[in-house]
Amino acid sequence: MAEKLKHRRIWLGLGTNQGDRLANLQQAVSFLRAHSAIQLLSCSQVYETEYVGPGIQDHYLNARVEIQSGSDLLVLLDDFQKLEKSLGRMADGHMKPRPLDLDFLLVDDLVMSDERLEIPHPRLHERLFVLEPLNDIAARKKIPNSGETVGSLCAKIRRKDGAAVMLRPDLVLEPGPSGANMEE
Repeated sequence: MAEKLKHRRIWLGLGTNQGDRLANLQQAVSFLRAHSAIQLLSCSQVYETEYVGPGIQDHYLNARVEIQSGSDLLVLLDDFQKLEKSLGRMADGHMKPRPLDLDFLLVDDLVMSDERLEIPHPRLHERLFVLEPLNDIAARKKIPNSGETVGSLCAKIRRKDGAAVMLRPDLVLEPGPSGANMEE
């Protein structure tokens, strides 16, 4: 059953490792800004991260955004998947290179799971490439069912060895239309 939102805060993950990566992230931000049912509240900094998963892939650019919406989560998910597809993501693109990956990470204090969507994101607590940019915009946000904040989880994972997560201060996501800061 679809969860109806009443202007809840939603934190999304944006990732890309194909094409003009910064332009892909910027297109996602511009899409969110223009969406009639979404208010864009904040954007994280941009991070470059090693791929985590089977096989070898190019590095990702990752960012996080905070939005507010009163739309049904599954309607938003459909909209996000249309955007991913319009940028060239293949239908079977899970764990494969992609021009855009847009994931729900947190929705207020909601905990839900169905065949299409799980909130909080199921691997949020174990991935520095997810937590580091999320920490920029939601350090004090408690993760439902864990009692820990994004900031405390991020600090724990930073102490462990793992894939590199590097801040890219030379790459800036502007919440407005794309164009000024293109990746070289």
